[in-house]
Amino acid sequence: MSNGNLRINGERLWNSLMEMARIGATEKGGVCRLALTDLDREGRDLFVSWCKEAGCTIDVDAMGNIFARRPGRDPSLPAVATGSHLDSQPTGGRFDGVYGVLAGLEVIRTLNDGDVETDAPVEVVCWTNEEGSRFPPAMVGSGVFAGAFDLEYGLTREDMEGLTLGEELTRIGYKGEGSGRPLSAYFEAHIEQGPTIENEGKTVGVVTGAQGQRWYEITLTGQEAHAGPTPMASRHDALVGAAKVVLAVNQLGHRFQPNACATVGMAQVRPNSRNVIPGEVFLTVDMRHPDDERLAEMDRGLREAVEKAASEGGLAAQCDQIMQFDAQPFDDECVGLVRSAAERAGFAHMDIVSGAGHDAVYVARVAPTGMIFVPCEGGISHNEIENAQPDDLAAGCQVLLQAMTEKAGAR
Repeated sequence: MSNGNLRINGERLWNSLMEMARIGATEKGGVCRLALTDLDREGRDLFVSWCKEAGCTIDVDAMGNIFARRPGRDPSLPAVATGSHLDSQPTGGRFDGVYGVLAGLEVIRTLNDGDVETDAPVEVVCWTNEEGSRFPPAMVGSGVFAGAFDLEYGLTREDMEGLTLGEELTRIGYKGEGSGRPLSAYFEAHIEQGPTIENEGKTVGVVTGAQGQRWYEITLTGQEAHAGPTPMASRHDALVGAAKVVLAVNQLGHRFQPNACATVGMAQVRPNSRNVIPGEVFLTVDMRHPDDERLAEMDRGLREAVEKAASEGGLAAQCDQIMQFDAQPFDDECVGLVRSAAERAGFAHMDIVSGAGHDAVYVARVAPTGMIFVPCEGGISHNEIENAQPDDLAAGCQVLLQAMTEKAGAR
């Protein structure tokens, strides 16, 4: 069967997605598979079993990244890879990340169905801790792979209970060896997680790059005191200061339009008692922009806002940036392969810049990279009601198949 006649099995892809979605299923129709929990292990085990059934060999590196390889005619060639992640947000959806992993598996199954050989090996990768919800920062598995973080840093990330990523990898049986391997190209399929493709009536987003992103952890410290006898004028209320920071973050997002996003996603108030003035507040901030200079301006605006809120409230403040990656353009050839695959398949498509961070952003530092977006309903993601249509998911997988086989030399 020729490369051009290969067709993925959309029903098989959908059924695999729905079977994986049973692991960690929530009442509202989403999933909760936090990184390196027992549920994440169940998802990994299922993926590995499917890959072995498809004839793949399995390799796990020191960060727990799983590489499922279908051999090529020339084993000396670096693999053409695809993948994403299986871990989720606490109230996550059925498609974020997992679609990219199982679309890659469907590519291998389709190659097997057609008895098609490739010159280069083909690999599907399940990256560890993409979400960063349990072990911040995000994308630490692919980040170590690409050299953005060293291995010790990755393995020593802690969750809220003080458990480290390395300890949990060992506990669930996914602690391997090594932390890098050559790739000739990397493609990642993903739901858009925004409304642009759907609003434009397109089926495929040809992702030309990803915007820059910075994560911060901020602690404001005041003084706990009784909520009744303490006069308003003499208070050092950390929560009031935090409220000013939250408002300032939101204003920064609006000020640096178009394309800026600024979010306070987590807040912890101490002692968190009804009749005690808060003495300490911990906040997380996520800021994004496709222009690195504008993102740097947002950084300065945030730090000024934190300093001002602390000064006005008589507070101590600490503002730590824990993650930064600059805007990342993707490889022209890989982007072109995605675009031409969409055109040959007859899918309505458009160029788009990713508003979210993905493992592809780090992998692009060490291998030519491209991404494929498909619509998600209402642009909603990181939410249990996240939804995507089977036909759109199949279309994205078909584009992935064509781009990968073109790059891997299918015959």
